[in-house]
Amino acid sequence: MKKTGTQSAPPARTILHLDMDAFFTSVEQADNPELKGKPVVIGQSLRGVASAASYEARRYGVRSAMPIVQARRLCPHAVYLPGRMSRYREVSARIMGIMRDLCPVVEQASVDEAYADVSGTARLFGPPENLATRLKTSILDETGLTCSVGIAPNKFLAKIASDMRKPNGVYAVRPEKTREFLKPLPVARLWGVGPKTESRLSSLGITTVGQLQSAEGQSVLAGFGRHGELLAQLVLGIDNRPLVTRRSPKSVGHEHTFPADTKDSDILLETLQHLGEKVTQRLEKHHLQGRTVCIKLRYGDFTT
Repeated sequence: MKKTGTQSAPPARTILHLDMDAFFTSVEQADNPELKGKPVVIGQSLRGVASAASYEARRYGVRSAMPIVQARRLCPHAVYLPGRMSRYREVSARIMGIMRDLCPVVEQASVDEAYADVSGTARLFGPPENLATRLKTSILDETGLTCSVGIAPNKFLAKIASDMRKPNGVYAVRPEKTREFLKPLPVARLWGVGPKTESRLSSLGITTVGQLQSAEGQSVLAGFGRHGELLAQLVLGIDNRPLVTRRSPKSVGHEHTFPADTKDSDILLETLQHLGEKVTQRLEKHHLQGRTVCIKLRYGDFTT
C-alpha cells in the first residue's frame, strides 16, 4: 500500500508552568515573620540594582533590575536585604522535589520556575486543575510559600497562563481557546519580541497578538525571516518543544560591585584577575570549557 504524504498531528499535551510568587523576598518573609506585610527589596548597595521586590514594594513602583538609588526614592521605608542565594537554592531544591514527586516529567527553568508534562495523569489526579491545586498546597505546607500555576497545551501558553492570576492563582488555557486567549495580549508577551521588534511592529500599526493572527499579520511576519517563522507559530498558539529534563549551563560568570567608583588600573586588574579565577574554578568544577570571554562593565550612571 502506498503511503500518503500527510503527517499526523502531535498528540495533545497538558503542560503545567509553576512560578513562585516573588520568590526571593517571600523566602525572606517566611524565614522572618516580622517582614510579612512589609515592602522588602533584595539589594542594599546604592551602587547596585534590585534583584527582587516583594508585592508590597511593587505597589510603590519598585521592580527588579531597578537601581537601588531609585528604589529607595520610591520606597524609602522598605527593608533592603543583601540576599542569600544559597538559601534560595536550598528552598528551590525542596520545591522541585515536591514537583517531581507529583509530576512524571519536570523541566526546571530557573531557581523559581519549572514546567511539568502531566499528560495522561487524569486517571490519577482528575482534571489538571486538581493536580495544580495539590501541588500548590504541598509547596505551601512544606515551605510556607505561595506559587502560581498555568495550565496549557504547551510551554509557551503555560508560562503566559501562570501570570494571569498572580499571586497564588491557577489559570488554564483550553486547547480550543488558545487563539482567543492570545488575541488581546500585547505583542511584547510573545517570546522573542523585545523592544526593537515591538517598536518595528508598532510602526506598522500592530500592537496585539490578534493582529498577527490575521492573514495580513502572518504576511508581515514573513518579512522577519526565521524569527518571523517562529512568531507566526506562537501567535497561533503552536509550540511543540518538548520538556528538557537535564541541561548543561550555557554560560559561567562572576561579578563584583565596587563600593565606590574607581579608575585605579591596579585595582581594576586585580579585581579582573580575581573574577577570572572564580570563573575558572566553576568551569573546572563542572568539567566545562569556554569559547567566548565577555567582560561586563557598569559605570556610575548605570550605563552597562
